[in-house]
Amino acid sequence: MIVVSDMMGTLTTGSPFLGLVDWVKHNQSKWQANLTMASVLPSYFLAKNGIIDWQLWGQKLMVNSLDYVKNIDEEKLKQVSEWVVEHNLWKKRREDVIQRLINHREKGAQVYIASSVVEPFIEPFAKRIGAQVSGTPVEIKDGHLRMVGELISNEKKIEQVLSRLGVDKIDFAYGDTSLDIPLLEHAEHPVAVYPDAKLKKVALEKNWEIIGDTPKYG
Repeated sequence: MIVVSDMMGTLTTGSPFLGLVDWVKHNQSKWQANLTMASVLPSYFLAKNGIIDWQLWGQKLMVNSLDYVKNIDEEKLKQVSEWVVEHNLWKKRREDVIQRLINHREKGAQVYIASSVVEPFIEPFAKRIGAQVSGTPVEIKDGHLRMVGELISNEKKIEQVLSRLGVDKIDFAYGDTSLDIPLLEHAEHPVAVYPDAKLKKVALEKNWEIIGDTPKYG
């Protein structure tokens, strides 16, 4: 059995961006961290009020934040990734959904976290629940962290998983927004997790399982 879950909003209400800024504040420069937070406030209010897309805004923040850590190498990347998960993503985990994935794994399923988040930031989270990772790959070049190719989001998430596994369908899929619909449509048992309004409408129309209430962003 193959189980695939989105990460952000589905398994955690945390933020890789905020986790990374927190690392910068405690390990690199408090001034830089404070300046960064001040600079994103205008766009935060636009996203909170629905003027710009909340999910796409969060993805852009994560991409832009990859350059915050100076003189990064493999060891520092591991330290930063563990910090992001331990101090943010894991602290804000959705325990009910995570327990579902653990139950799947204990019954012999292959469990994957498929996310647009860069893979190093997913790996410590996935390790805690015994899952495998399918995210946006990165590379270190001249002391800077960079994406390899495009952000793995929307249709690309499920395409990457299906390609790696050599299958056309999966057994269970978990997602929280309309951006996860392509993932959910490839599952025998799609589950809408704390779905946004668009996904909830689709889930009700298609009689998909729903876990949790529609959240208020921001």
